[in-house]
Amino acid sequence: MKKFLSFHRGLKSRHVSFIALGGIIGSSFFLGTGYVLNQVGPFAFIAYALGGLITFLTMACLAELSVAVPIHGSFVRYASKFISPSWGCGVGWSYWINWVVYIPSECIAAGILMHSFVPELPVYLWSVIFGILITVINLSDVKAFGEMEFWLSLTKMIILFGFSLLAILIFFGLIGSQKPEIIGTKYLITHKGIFPNGFAVLFINMVVLIANFQGSEIIGLSAAESEDPKKNIPRALKKVTYRLILLYFIPIFLLGLIFPWEKANLSGSVFAVALHSYGLIHIAHVFSFLIIAGAISCANSGLYAATRSLHTLSLMGMAPPFLKKVDKNGVPIVTSLITLGVVWMMLIISFFLSAHKLYANLLALSGFTGSISWISICWSQLRYRKKLKAKMQNDMSLEFKIKGFPYITLFAIWIQIICLLIVLFNPDLRSSFYFGVPALVVPILIYKYLTLKNKKIIT
Repeated sequence: MKKFLSFHRGLKSRHVSFIALGGIIGSSFFLGTGYVLNQVGPFAFIAYALGGLITFLTMACLAELSVAVPIHGSFVRYASKFISPSWGCGVGWSYWINWVVYIPSECIAAGILMHSFVPELPVYLWSVIFGILITVINLSDVKAFGEMEFWLSLTKMIILFGFSLLAILIFFGLIGSQKPEIIGTKYLITHKGIFPNGFAVLFINMVVLIANFQGSEIIGLSAAESEDPKKNIPRALKKVTYRLILLYFIPIFLLGLIFPWEKANLSGSVFAVALHSYGLIHIAHVFSFLIIAGAISCANSGLYAATRSLHTLSLMGMAPPFLKKVDKNGVPIVTSLITLGVVWMMLIISFFLSAHKLYANLLALSGFTGSISWISICWSQLRYRKKLKAKMQNDMSLEFKIKGFPYITLFAIWIQIICLLIVLFNPDLRSSFYFGVPALVVPILIYKYLTLKNKKIIT
């Protein structure tokens, strides 16, 4: 029998935290926020607050499971163990699809941003260049990957803190080309109201917004390569949740204060556009250029998650056995090459389509399939607690547990289900439902068919 090497435990606590942040803060935030602000209106920060709440609750469920049952494969294995193997198969493949469509969207986003600097080169060519860079990084040693992701994610944090500081100075009229004056609430409260397109738009576009938060679950997948999973995972989850408040809610609130929501779109980073509108042209260019690091970082983290989830499916017998192979650097080489192959196929398709339209649809599909994984995390935690109760075991023995169970868990599950169903009312994003549901259901049906077939052969 062929021997398969195991993963290297080369990721430190700071690596785990920043890999998760890398998966969260990508172009979907820097670029996609323009779409969300334009759709929701000046109070878009409320939509991000709701998204942050969902993130916190889901990650709390994952932290409890990661400490109580520290197993390789994280929520994919939890789904199989506590819900059903067929559901675990569906979630695993759906999650893989989530990232293989999201990674190209990051490359396209970086291409859109670079095209604004060098318009002589088309968006798709820039996307290919970034695809090559991501390919090289992810085939390197896991420790080198973690170190690079740490610095890329740190760059994104500096960008957001820098924007927040500049936005405050602009708000008080201390900088900018306009006459020195306090802006007040003239952009926040408009003649069309705080929700100019209606309150329901908060939920109609939630599938895109949730895509902005996805990536925090990568912490669970990185447990197998963490030096001390039981200690590092809960600590990293807490840090990521708190940082999300500082890096999402505050910048979005400040953006709504200084920039009119009607002018927000997908043509570039809305943060850089806002700074440009106040005459801070050179700073805006620096921001746009540094945001490219965000796209690269997020694509790196996404590829990390995709290859590890596919490797887990192989270990569980839900994908071909040759996908188990791990090279001498601790990289699941076969799953990496296959995932990269699909990513490159998506990038080639972008050559024939509108980059902006393709980006929005890929983002929505990623948000839909990613939400399925989050629902599965909460559902697994719910089933795990019920199994503890059935075995007459006291949940007080848990080293880490969420408060308000089961109400908090049920709320997290149903609010996400509602958001997925409401996407049907958005004609621009409806395709994510049509592609997202089969991404979950088809692997489940195939697994059930093969399992039934094998049972008949045995009997």
